[in-house]
Amino acid sequence: MQASKPSHSIFNIAVVVAALGYFVDIYDLLLFTIVKKSSVMAVGATDATLLVDSTKIINWQMIGLLLGGIIWGVLGDKKGRLSVLFGSIILYSAANFITGFIQTVDQYAMCRFVAGLGLAGELGAGITLVSELLPKNKRGIGTSLVAGIGLFGAVAAYFTYQYTNEDWRLCYKIGGGLGIMLLFLRISVAESGMFKQVKESNVQRGNFFMFFNNAKRFKKYVLAILIGLPTWYVIGILVNQSDRFGKSMFGSTTVDSGRSIMFAYTGIAIGDILIGLVSQYFKSRKKALLLFYFLCVISLIIFFSRVNNSDVRMYIICGLLGFSTGFWAIFVTMGAEQFGTNLRATAATTIPNMVRGALPLINLMFLSLFQKNWEWSLVKSGIVTGIVVLIITFIAFYFTEETFHKDLNYTEGEELMT
Repeated sequence: MQASKPSHSIFNIAVVVAALGYFVDIYDLLLFTIVKKSSVMAVGATDATLLVDSTKIINWQMIGLLLGGIIWGVLGDKKGRLSVLFGSIILYSAANFITGFIQTVDQYAMCRFVAGLGLAGELGAGITLVSELLPKNKRGIGTSLVAGIGLFGAVAAYFTYQYTNEDWRLCYKIGGGLGIMLLFLRISVAESGMFKQVKESNVQRGNFFMFFNNAKRFKKYVLAILIGLPTWYVIGILVNQSDRFGKSMFGSTTVDSGRSIMFAYTGIAIGDILIGLVSQYFKSRKKALLLFYFLCVISLIIFFSRVNNSDVRMYIICGLLGFSTGFWAIFVTMGAEQFGTNLRATAATTIPNMVRGALPLINLMFLSLFQKNWEWSLVKSGIVTGIVVLIITFIAFYFTEETFHKDLNYTEGEELMT
C-alpha cells in the first residue's frame, strides 16, 4: 500500500476525506437523538416508557462504540489506518440502512449497537492519520478542521429530518447511502508513512494490554479518557433531554430536543475549529482546553439558572454549551499525541469511545438520583451529576501532560519487542 509523505498543508486530501468521514459519522451518531421521540414511539414505546426506552437504545449504541473502539483501534495499529477507515464505514452504513426497517425497541437497540461498533473507528483512525501526516506545529489545526467540519454532520441530520417531512426511516437510509458514497472518495488516500515504518519493524503493534502493563502508560491512558467526560454529560443528558428539562424548569411542552442538538452541534463545530487556533496561539493544548472548561462551567450555570426560562433561550444556551464543549478535536489529538506510533491508533480510537462508553454510567447516576434511590428532581439530579463529572475532569486535567511540542515519530514498549 502506498505510504503518504509528510505534508505542510492542512488542506490535503487526507484532511478533507477525514473531515467528510467524520461528517457522515456524526450524522449517523446523532441522528437517533434528533429522531428519538418519533422513532421510538413508532416502534412500540409510550410516553410513559419513552425515557427508559430511549435511554436503553442510546446506551446500547454507546456500548457498541466502547467495544468497537477497542476492536478498530487494535486493527488500526496492526493492519493500518486506512483498513479501519474502510471497514468501519461499511459496517455502520449497513447498520444504519437496516435501522430504517426495524419494528421493535429491541431491534432498534441492536441496530444501534452494530452501528456503534462501526462508528467507533472513524474519528480515531482519521485523527491518527492526519496527526502523522502534518508537522507538529500544524497538526492541532488540521485535526480541529477534521472535527469542526465533521461535527456539522449533526446539523445536516437535523435538516435532513425536517426536509424529509420527519421521515426518520428515510433519514437512516440516507445515512447509509452517504457512507457508501464516502467509501469511493477514500480510494485516493495513502497510508501513513510512520505506520509503514513501524510495520516493517519487529515492535508490537496494537496490543491493547500495553495500556495496562505499565504504570506510566496506564496513568496517561486513564487521564486521557477522563478529560473528555464533560462533552457527553452535556450532550447525552442536558441537550438530549432538553425537552424534559424545559418542562421541569419553565413548564414548556414545545422544546424540541432535536433542535437543541442542532444548535449544540453548531456550537461544538465552531468551537472545535477555534480551539485549534487558540491552541496554536498559546502553543499549548492544555491552556486551550482549560479555557473551554471554564466556558463550560459558565454555560452550565446559565443552563440551570432562571435565565433559562423559554424555548428560545433553551436553544441559545444549548448552543453555548455546545461551543464550550467544542474541545473534542484537541482532546482526541492529545490522546493520539500521548502514545507511540505502534499504539497511536489504538489510543486515538479507544479513548473517545471510552468517553462515549462512559455515558451509560453517567446516565445510571443521573437516573438513579432522579427515579430510583433518591427521588430528586430532574434539575437537582442533573446538577449533582454535572458536579461529579466536572470534579473528576479537573483532577484528570491537572495531572495530564502537555503534548503540543511532542514529536510523534517514536514507538511504545521497546522492551516488549518480539
